[in-house]
Amino acid sequence: MEEERPDSDRLLRSIRQAESRPAGKLKIFFGYAAGVGKTYAMLEAAHRALAAGTDVVCGYIEPHTRPETLALLDGLEQLPPRRVPYKGMELREFDLDAALVRRPQLILVDELAHTNAEGSRHVKRYQDVQELLRSGISVYTTVNVQHLESLNDVVASITGVTVSERIPDHVFDSADQVEVVDLEPADLLERLRLGKIYRARQAAQAMDHFFTGKNLAALREIALRRTADRLERAPGAGDGPRPKAGEHILICLSASPSNAKVIRTAARMAEAFHGAFTALFVETPGFPALREEDRRRLRANLRLAEELGARIATAYGDDPAVQIAEYAKVSGISKIVLGRSPQKKGLLPAPKALIDRLGALAPELDIYIIPDQPRQGGGPRPLRPVRERFSWPDLLRMLGILALCTAVGYLFMWLGFTTANVIMIYILGVLGVSMVTSGRSYSLAASLLSVLIFNFFFTFPYFTLMSDPSYIATFGVMFLVALLSSSLTTRIKRQAIQSANKAYRTEVLLETSRKLQKAEGLRAILAVTAAQLGKLLERDLLLYPVGEDGALQSPLAFPAAPGDDMSACLVPQERAVAEWVLANNKHAGATTNTLPSARCLYMAVRGTSRVLAVAAISLEDGQRPPDAFEKTLMVAILDECGLALEKETMARAKQKVEEAARQEALRANLLRAISHDLRTPLTSISGNAGILLESGGALDAEKRGSLYRSIYDDAMWLIDLVENLLSITRIENGAVGLSLQPELLEEVFNEALSHLDRHAADHRISLSLEDDLLMADMDARLIVQVVINIVNNAVKYTPSGSRISLSAARHGDFVHVEIADDGPGIPDEAKAKLFDMFYTADNLRGDGRRGLGLGLSLCKSIITAHGGVISVEDNRPRGSIFRFTLRASEVMPYE
Repeated sequence: MEEERPDSDRLLRSIRQAESRPAGKLKIFFGYAAGVGKTYAMLEAAHRALAAGTDVVCGYIEPHTRPETLALLDGLEQLPPRRVPYKGMELREFDLDAALVRRPQLILVDELAHTNAEGSRHVKRYQDVQELLRSGISVYTTVNVQHLESLNDVVASITGVTVSERIPDHVFDSADQVEVVDLEPADLLERLRLGKIYRARQAAQAMDHFFTGKNLAALREIALRRTADRLERAPGAGDGPRPKAGEHILICLSASPSNAKVIRTAARMAEAFHGAFTALFVETPGFPALREEDRRRLRANLRLAEELGARIATAYGDDPAVQIAEYAKVSGISKIVLGRSPQKKGLLPAPKALIDRLGALAPELDIYIIPDQPRQGGGPRPLRPVRERFSWPDLLRMLGILALCTAVGYLFMWLGFTTANVIMIYILGVLGVSMVTSGRSYSLAASLLSVLIFNFFFTFPYFTLMSDPSYIATFGVMFLVALLSSSLTTRIKRQAIQSANKAYRTEVLLETSRKLQKAEGLRAILAVTAAQLGKLLERDLLLYPVGEDGALQSPLAFPAAPGDDMSACLVPQERAVAEWVLANNKHAGATTNTLPSARCLYMAVRGTSRVLAVAAISLEDGQRPPDAFEKTLMVAILDECGLALEKETMARAKQKVEEAARQEALRANLLRAISHDLRTPLTSISGNAGILLESGGALDAEKRGSLYRSIYDDAMWLIDLVENLLSITRIENGAVGLSLQPELLEEVFNEALSHLDRHAADHRISLSLEDDLLMADMDARLIVQVVINIVNNAVKYTPSGSRISLSAARHGDFVHVEIADDGPGIPDEAKAKLFDMFYTADNLRGDGRRGLGLGLSLCKSIITAHGGVISVEDNRPRGSIFRFTLRASEVMPYE
């Protein structure tokens, strides 16, 4: 098949056109697995946008076998897919060119991570989407967490499935909006069992592999955490503490299959530290002899590093360790991420590994080692002390080491060494056993067996046990030395585990402080606190917020695992303990001396002067109570929560003060405007009335008529002003209850036209409806007022003889109403403020009166209360068009 080359002139024109347009907006519907409802949520959002008057087109929707999803395609315009022949079959692809020709305001493109068929303009669909955005077209799309490049290894280690279709993280992070489409894993599995996601055979296979409860829970956690990380990295995403400056992460590019995992890990670290990311390739003299397969892998790793935001650098030399260390020193590298190099086994000692040499050459650097094999299981878990349990591998290691010691002992005896040297060999073997096994029991067994084996093979008479009493002291000393050595080694290992536990718990506390500073709202703060306590304790939690009246509110439940039954913690007796804690500002419940029979431990979340919440930690029968260190951290976490809640309370109080100040300013502006703008008509009314009173019958009929009309006009202006003031006040305060009824648009228009300003007679006003029976749901008296205000606005700002037209037509579920004029139009800078309260344009009417700027603001409030939108734009060739929407109503035939 001949390759299609794009026309350069056409591409240049499209690029120039794209540069002159504002970029489109990208919204990603983000989920953790197939079937959570991403496409469904995207289509629902598309219907809402369509109802709001947005031009929406379905560019490509993956052909699902889900009736609920397919039903949402009704009413949406769909672009025909591009059909591509491929190996005897026909593939359906998104037609990018057709989308650019159609140029909707919003287009839906499913499956962002999809790889396009051969012959497409772009290899990846996300590149199609980027072109649409550059052309000024906004895009809705979908993606799952396993399709993010930096998380590929993490997802593969959890699910055992390596996803081939991936997108660079910067595409996800650059989205204008990310909406998480979440579903409980249990509900997702139920949908899968019911055949709502895949067919029966596919569903059964999926549930045996990818769709397991453990996998889905882990993927869900990763998706939520990744979304939270994106929000934290977004500009202006909170006023929390700034990240540590100066972090610079370095990885070394190679052709190793595990290098991709190292790159992704380093990219995640760079994002977490908000630091720079560099990928260094050290070209050695052996590089020209590299196999082609290794070269391809190296190129793929280099592209991956670039996609993940790394700066590529190259160094030359014979010794990679020296080159890496020197580059790190001159470039300000603070951390190096390396893969674990396999150690070559042989008779001769292997040279020092790269990691060891780097540690010696650059001891000031932090070196992170990534295992070659992906770790199975979920996300990070707190380290736990190793339990004493039987393990065949440990037993075989122990027996193998003792057998090796025996063989070396025979070698020593053959070489003529004394038995004292053999004893040292066995002591060394016991140390080795304690290092390579996971429990004390193996070290104890090795200590005892080493004595017995030494006695059986190396003391005379040979191949007997305890036959020579003179060796008893030797055996005892040998056993004690072996036992003490193994015990010390085991103790050091356990201390290392304990240190890791302490480091983990300290990290939880620091993470709590950071997350609480970013949390907004009472529920968000309590959710963060519960999540951090859950990491520390892995127990069910209840959090009772305290209301503004000081009373305990309904609890928020946070089970340690989905499906946990927490009903035992919600009985009245347990709530009474929480009430006691609130009243006394003390801890109570299980493990305390106050109400110890409770099922939960209740702890106060304190502010500076009062209790702001109560935390309940479930301690069911058989559960280990928190130790002293855990309790200290619990108190610290709850204190951080108290500070965050107090900060939130102060923010709400400040907001109320600001709102009161805003309302006071609004009231002052209203009074100022009334006092200024009412002076002219009131002065005119009183002056004209005074003339009539003083003149008696001296004025002729024409003069009196003119004065009467002036008084009438000014009085009607005041009446309209008062009506607008009252209406907008009621709407802003929520005091107006809409009475929505199906109404004929023709009757509403005629009613409005009969109450227009007297000057409306000087204009040509026309009415046009696409259907005489066109109906919409509305509160007729309010919509009449909207039409009156808009038409009077046109009468006021257009010269005599101008044309004013009213029209209405149905579009989908909404009726679009237009009121157009051919006057001088509205400047662009005024359009953005036209519906603001107290905004007025220049009034060219001869009477000099100007409005308060309430009419159009009232119109916006009324239309918004009806669930519609109102806008203004230029009328071609001149004039303005006001548009608003109302929900359409069907004409029901009589039965």
